[in-house]
Amino acid sequence: MAQHIARKRFGQHFLSDGGIIDAIVQGIAPQPGDAMVEIGPGLAALTQPLVERLGRLTVIELDRDLAARLRDHGQLDVIESDVLKVDFAALAARMVSTQPKGLRVVGNLPYNISTPILFHLLGFAHLIADQHFMLQKEVIDRMVAKPATSDYSRLSVMLQWRYSMENILFVPPESFEPPPRVDSAVVRMVPLAQPPQVDAARLGEIVQVAFSQRRKIMRHTLGRWLDEHGFAGKFDAQRRAEEVPVAEYVALAQAVPP
Repeated sequence: MAQHIARKRFGQHFLSDGGIIDAIVQGIAPQPGDAMVEIGPGLAALTQPLVERLGRLTVIELDRDLAARLRDHGQLDVIESDVLKVDFAALAARMVSTQPKGLRVVGNLPYNISTPILFHLLGFAHLIADQHFMLQKEVIDRMVAKPATSDYSRLSVMLQWRYSMENILFVPPESFEPPPRVDSAVVRMVPLAQPPQVDAARLGEIVQVAFSQRRKIMRHTLGRWLDEHGFAGKFDAQRRAEEVPVAEYVALAQAVPP
């Protein structure tokens, strides 16, 4: 079979380090019968050891040449699609009938669209048991960052209100073919069993306004926005966005009139 050339427009970097692959699979800990979905299986470096443990695996692949190769594998259900268009609720309804704990989602995410994928999956978090993704290390640093640190950002808040997350593995560039110009890492994301009841869109709006000028105090950004939206409670706008904990942003989103 002809060698597949990595496509720049899809952000393709194929995992080729056997030791790293083993470490990732060990971190995921797939069990026979798990309802697992892999995003961007590529040349199946991670796919094969996963399916050997699972028995069957659903994969989402945009590249039609790779999707055609994957269809030749007898244990894979191939969805040829942009992952941002995939309805994970429909997938869960089809796959989770015998696994009430929910979907398990894994993947080496294309770095150019990793954040949109994370936000797309956020809407299906109630159907998901866990997520394990390889991403650019600096993205994961932002995902897991604590308040009052330089990495704490909009991404930190918008994921931490819904997930417990940890960086579980460092992956150097030479683990890939072709090597990316950045360090990578693997993150484990477990949806919170009892997340706060909040309008995610309203929370997103508040956080976006807050971090729109992250180096400045929020008096003229979020402070003004809260006044315009009839917020009558107390909020210290004499701080920078990165100084406000996730729970405080959530409380604002709950308190601002619709």
